[in-house]
This record gives sequence, C-alpha cells and structure tokens, in this order.
Amino acid sequence: MKKAWVLFVAALLMTATSAFAAGYKKTMIMAATANPTGSLHAVALEKFKEIIERESGGDIRVNLFLGGSMGSEQANVKQLRNGEIHAAVLANGNLTPFAPAATIAILPYLFPKNDDAYALLGNEQFVADLGDVVATQSQTRPLGWLIGGYRVLTNSQKPITTIDDLQGLKIRVPKVRIQLDSFRSWGVEPHPLAWSETFNALQQGVADGQENPHSINQDQKFWEVQKYITDLHYMLWVGPLLVSDKWFQRLPENTKALVQKAATEACEYEWEWVAEQNQKALDNCLKHGMVFDKLADEEVWMSKARGLWPDYYEAVGGKERIDRALEIMGQE
Repeated sequence: MKKAWVLFVAALLMTATSAFAAGYKKTMIMAATANPTGSLHAVALEKFKEIIERESGGDIRVNLFLGGSMGSEQANVKQLRNGEIHAAVLANGNLTPFAPAATIAILPYLFPKNDDAYALLGNEQFVADLGDVVATQSQTRPLGWLIGGYRVLTNSQKPITTIDDLQGLKIRVPKVRIQLDSFRSWGVEPHPLAWSETFNALQQGVADGQENPHSINQDQKFWEVQKYITDLHYMLWVGPLLVSDKWFQRLPENTKALVQKAATEACEYEWEWVAEQNQKALDNCLKHGMVFDKLADEEVWMSKARGLWPDYYEAVGGKERIDRALEIMGQE
C-alpha cells in the first residue's frame, strides 16, 4: 500500500511538472544589442536566451540581433518603446535621455567598490522600484543591471597618484554631462572628443589621456599611445537589461516570471564573467608595457565629485532615492 502511494504521488508530481512546462504559450522574443559577439552585452543576452529556452522546454524562443544589426543603442530604446523588439542591453547613458531617473546608477562615486554595486543592483526591491519609475518615463523596464569595469584613467605623460598630478593634462571624456562635470570638479577642463577621433587625438597629442574600462583599453590597444594607468573608481560601467514594458505587462504570468528570472540570472552570470575578463585585460595592458598606479588621495576625488550630486537630485527623483541607495549599500 505504501509503495502504491509513493508511486501515485510521484506520478502526480511528474504530471504537474509536465503541465507547468507545457503551460508556456509559444512565444518569440526579439532581443538586440548594438555590441558584437564576445562583448559583455552579448554574453548577457546569450545567457538570457539559454535560460529561457531551456526552462520553457523550447516553447519560448529568443532571437538575438547582435552587433548593431538593429541599429544603435538609442535606436534600440526607441524600438522597445514602439514594440519592434522586446529586449535589449545597452549602456546606461543611452537610457538616461529617455529615463532621467536612471541617472542614479552613474552618479560619480556611487559605487566606490564593486561590492557596493553588487549590493544595490542585486537588491530586488530597489531594482523593482527603479524599474517602475523608468517604465513610467520611457515605456521600457530594466529587469536587471549589468556591471562592467571602472572607467580608469590613462595618459601618456606621467603617473597620476594625486589630484595635483592631473592638473594641466588634456583628458578626453565622452560628451556626457555628468562625466564632464566630474573632471571639472577636479580642476581640469575635459576634452569631449568623439570616440572615433580618440585614438588619433591621443596619438597626435591633441589629448594626453582618456578614461575607460580595462577591456576597452585592451581592445583599442591603447598601450600604443598611452603609458600610465590610474586606478580611478569614480564611475563603474553599468547597463540595463531592458524590456518593452507594454509587451512585458501583457505576457502570461508564468512567462513574465520566467523572463524576470532569466534576466536576473543572466546579469548575475555577467557580473562574474566580466570581473574575470577585466583582470585579464589589465594583465594584458601591463604585459604590453603600461604602468599601473593607485591614487594616494582618492577620498579627495570622491569628495569633490560627490559634491555634484545635488545638481542631479531632480533627475534621479530626489535626495531620498540616493539616501535609500546608500542605506542599502551600507554607506554613510
């Protein structure tokens, strides 16, 4: 009798599991990034696809458009808004024009340590609350956040270990207000050159330095035109895994839950992957003759850059939202 009961329960469990798997509505998800195979963007989307297709038993498929085949990152945001695509990965700076609240993730020195970013961007309530605001502003919803490397400083002239060493140098910075303001707070006037002009500008001495993660410095072979790396932690590359909010809200509940689960797990996978890749990239830069220095007075850099935060209170939704983020990270 006992054996028969065990077999009966086992059969019920198998039936329930099969029914759940079979319960997914046949769906095709169109997901895009302007970045190529091998990039952190593509790695995250490939993991997202793997999880969804495996756990839905193939009922839900993800069609990836990599390498800019669907246009630029801002074009991808517009496509999410009008439903041409369903998911995309991009740099946060290309979301903020549509959703100013997302600026909170690129406030200078919000993340002095990687662990701060893991704590905040791994907090489900914070991610959900920010997602609601971003969805209202942009009709797109971040289901998770990718983390890249810190935008370290490189230059061709001298080691930079104090803020005084920075003075007088011509540093190329993207034409992004918050980044330009950061360098101005440190007493230098940045040079907002186009990315396509940056290597030649460094080579010809139009600019002395620039700031980017180790992986970018490696990919661009900046060791050919730069000598010194300064371990600066003012800005950590972050980017959302975005979905079309209108599309997402119309999904069946089990599909919606799976899409959210896949996004969360894909981002966590990317965090580990990118940490390893950044270390490899730094090692490669050093192998090619670059020199790595740490700042002796980074608290000065942080104090000056964080002094800009009040200028962005309105954009991010108020000082209270920043205070909440600091509380989650255990910062004063």
